[in-house]
Amino acid sequence: MTALLKVEKITKKFGDFYANNKISFDVKTSEVLAILGENGAGKTTLMNILFGHYTPDTGNVYFEGNAIEFGNTSYAIKLGIGMVHQHFTLAENLTVLENIIIGRQSIFSLSLPKRHARTKILELSKKFGLAIDPDELVANLSVSEKQRIEILKTLFLDCKLLILDEPTAALTPQETDALFSTIRNMVKAGLSVILISHKLNEILAVSDRIIVLRNGSSVGETDTNSANREEIAEMIVGKKIDYPQKTKISRKSMILSLLDISYNKTDAPNLSAINLNLYGGQILGIAGVAGNGQTTLAKILSGHLKATRGKIIFEGAGNVLVSPKTFMDLGVAYIPEDRNSDGIVGDMEIWENAIMTEMDDRFFRNSLGIINRKASFDRSKELCETYDVRMQSIRQRSRLLSGGNVQKLLLGRWLMRKPKIIIACQPTRGLDEGAIASIQKLLLAAQRNGSAIVLISEDLDELLSMSDDIAVMYKGSLSNSIKTSTTDKLSIGLQMAGEGF
Repeated sequence: MTALLKVEKITKKFGDFYANNKISFDVKTSEVLAILGENGAGKTTLMNILFGHYTPDTGNVYFEGNAIEFGNTSYAIKLGIGMVHQHFTLAENLTVLENIIIGRQSIFSLSLPKRHARTKILELSKKFGLAIDPDELVANLSVSEKQRIEILKTLFLDCKLLILDEPTAALTPQETDALFSTIRNMVKAGLSVILISHKLNEILAVSDRIIVLRNGSSVGETDTNSANREEIAEMIVGKKIDYPQKTKISRKSMILSLLDISYNKTDAPNLSAINLNLYGGQILGIAGVAGNGQTTLAKILSGHLKATRGKIIFEGAGNVLVSPKTFMDLGVAYIPEDRNSDGIVGDMEIWENAIMTEMDDRFFRNSLGIINRKASFDRSKELCETYDVRMQSIRQRSRLLSGGNVQKLLLGRWLMRKPKIIIACQPTRGLDEGAIASIQKLLLAAQRNGSAIVLISEDLDELLSMSDDIAVMYKGSLSNSIKTSTTDKLSIGLQMAGEGF
């Protein structure tokens, strides 16, 4: 196969930091090339260079044998390079057709060329298996349907190379399979695809070749047919990964019950008559496509939202004051979905974030509220050493930590309090294989120590490997939980799509 794209020694610096350092590779015609790497490895920067968002400091890129013009997205699109970002760029109040053709004609045009566009969209939809109604409002569509629009936008402009950034992050297993079918149809039609993902199982299922980036440099390349999952994971993080092993834990007494919990307000997705029981030593997995009420449930379980109806019973007591402080004092730990916005204060130092939950403890402050710095520094150092938070100093800004280290800081902060319940929302999202293994080990250790854990995740492989029981959320309703050992990805995926609700 001939090379459609050739990248030669691309280097991009931000100050003294090398985001990309002499990266070279090529993409062949009718090939799916996967690019793997942990957060900060340089994947997104490299794709932004290819798509015209950034200009490299040194290096060249050739498309169909011709040198490309850097820093010009319009030029990249005209060449035939398309990109679907993880977060979609769609106008919810417009139709599918309008989203695809908007911006494709002069601002002085009095109308949109809808007739020709509709015909082309329907042809592309049929050819690549991207079923969509051109006249449907985008606001009425599911996540997977919105992704189809983004792909159709690139195909409408006669894309030859499609870059997909974390395309399965919010898809059900069935939707993921449908996406992979579309990718294979593209390859059969002569297109090439660059796929960026953290999910090794998916990369191994759909790609032809794999390139691994680490610390801005290319550290390995392999054909997918001969790839080994453990070796690739080791290549990503630069060391052998010790994956956690789940052991059978005896279930302890019930800690918390939700009875007919509903939430009907406009500030968060609603819930409808939720019932669940949590036991010590149990990991309850909650599956579901993003936006079906998982975050609302997590906030109710942690005291951040008050249910509009229903009852929360904590260790037999049914008159619990709902507030984050009350729930924290009862032994509830909350790991929020957005670790950087809701978990830490980025401009505060590591030691400050480490003791943030301890301000009621006179060991860390005096009666006037003045912080005992020695006690706080000692506690912070103990936390970082115990939970392997890798940093330069406890005095550094917390926003400078990697995603995995932020998550270990958050989880460690709660584990030091020996919580009875841990509400973990997407605890490994966006992390590399090494960081994922570390976080999962900490959760399993907490389970062995008797904590009840609610694990909310969109990663079914993680839920099935970590959970004792699993339930599915769909449009604010929660299915009955079942033993993880009695189900599989297909069954859970069908429930995620609404079957049985």
